[in-house]
Amino acid sequence: MKLRTFTPADVAGKKVLMRVDFNVPYKNGKVTDNARIVAHTSTLKKLLEAGAKVALVSHFGRPKGKADPAYSLSQIVPDVEKAYGLKVVFVDDCVGDKVSAAVEALKPGEVVMLENSRYHPEEQKNDPDFSKKMAAPFDVFVMDAFSASHRADCSTSGVIPFVKAAFAGDLLMREGDMLGAVSENPAKPYVLILGGAKVSDKIDIVGNLLDKATTILIGGGMAYTFLKAQGKEIGKSLCDAERLDFAKDTLKKAADKGVKILLPVDSVVASGMDASDTETVSSEAMPADKMGLDIGPETVKNFVSALEGAKSILWNGPMGVFEDAKFAAGTKALAEAVADMTQKHGTVTVIGGGDTASAVRQFKVADKVSHVSTGGGASLEYCEGKKLPGMEPFRI
Repeated sequence: MKLRTFTPADVAGKKVLMRVDFNVPYKNGKVTDNARIVAHTSTLKKLLEAGAKVALVSHFGRPKGKADPAYSLSQIVPDVEKAYGLKVVFVDDCVGDKVSAAVEALKPGEVVMLENSRYHPEEQKNDPDFSKKMAAPFDVFVMDAFSASHRADCSTSGVIPFVKAAFAGDLLMREGDMLGAVSENPAKPYVLILGGAKVSDKIDIVGNLLDKATTILIGGGMAYTFLKAQGKEIGKSLCDAERLDFAKDTLKKAADKGVKILLPVDSVVASGMDASDTETVSSEAMPADKMGLDIGPETVKNFVSALEGAKSILWNGPMGVFEDAKFAAGTKALAEAVADMTQKHGTVTVIGGGDTASAVRQFKVADKVSHVSTGGGASLEYCEGKKLPGMEPFRI
């Protein structure tokens, strides 16, 4: 997807509202992963170098439409300053006179950070009056929060009619370019890797990409619904009984279209996620009292082999409970193999945000793939072929 962005002349000397996503993991008074903050560096740098006066707006957690100190963005100001290497003035609201005064006081190349937009119930209702108030101090709106672009909120799209000009930032542009490259007209052979727990989360992405894929690899908890659909015993493994017909139908459609679907031929199993009694078993011999929690070594070989020759790869969903070292080997091996495809063969490899993004960072290959999406739900909806409210206004 190609989007409209700004030139230095569009923003020089202008008061710019920049929508970012600072909804970062925060525990015991610390940001535990600043990737979403860092992701906006390029856009902010361009704005400030052009002489814009910038206000950053974001949501943070779920404060349920009222002020709550636990969800104040003031807590992460030091992390924002450290990430961008500049002084950030905090304003304890995102609309009203305080914001107007703070923005008026800015010199070109300076930045303020506004309070959590979700302190106001109107934000998520996309209330036009609230959007107008939010936009009032500004000349230009720049949308850079891809991970919030599937939400039709005041701060993601509602403000657009009330500013003189609106543009996509660098992060939004890159997400559109990279996700478009693996979902709209992907170079073939094209391998789609699906994992995670729920089949229901992947129904629409399968529907949109089945015609485009060369090979689909299915791991994670969702694989056991497909194995069950083939008539295999799956023990205590996850199974979405309501999606068994979908799984059967998908396997048949893929066969009819000549799309190869690979499922686990073995699994690392245990009596429960907290159990230490792990073993590797064939998919033909799953014990009744065990559950599959990772793909096994033979499946890893099959999946890695299926990547060979691929021109484009989209991966959404881990292969197992990778947060636990006992069940991390499959996800780790696939992460390294996907990275190798980019590094050694120039394959376009895109990681679809969420848990998969966490996994490639954990296994230290995030900088070795083509792109790690900053959006979990947003990347999923984009690859499902849905129109995202925070992107569509900028489409060219």
